[in-house]
Amino acid sequence: MYTDIMLPVDLGQEAVQAKAVETAVGLAKSMGARLHVITVVPDFGMSIVGGFFPEGHEKAAMAKATEALHAYTARVIPSDVPVQHIVGHGTIYREILVRAERTKCDLIVMASHRPELQDYLSQCKRIVLRH
Repeated sequence: MYTDIMLPVDLGQEAVQAKAVETAVGLAKSMGARLHVITVVPDFGMSIVGGFFPEGHEKAAMAKATEALHAYTARVIPSDVPVQHIVGHGTIYREILVRAERTKCDLIVMASHRPELQDYLSQCKRIVLRH
């Protein structure tokens, strides 16, 4: 039996999340579990990149992500399912694991998708541009 279920979501890929949301909600309802819905605002990876953005951009991005996450969960998660909203900042997989441990989640339900042709082509384009 699960009591705390983490549901990582990519707010830029809402359609991909549908099956994971359905599964997590079904499990939460059947087990009386709480959903910890997380989205992660990626960092820049290099501090020099951050210098090209205006001061306060990270704080604004976090606030916008928080607002978007609340709106998303209001649309897709029934009101009778308890939800904790989490907005992380940094490396996506690391934030998911750290937050899952911090919230003592005993299950993580997440979406996956297979790369589409456009993903491969955009990778090739980046590689070609680097040469």
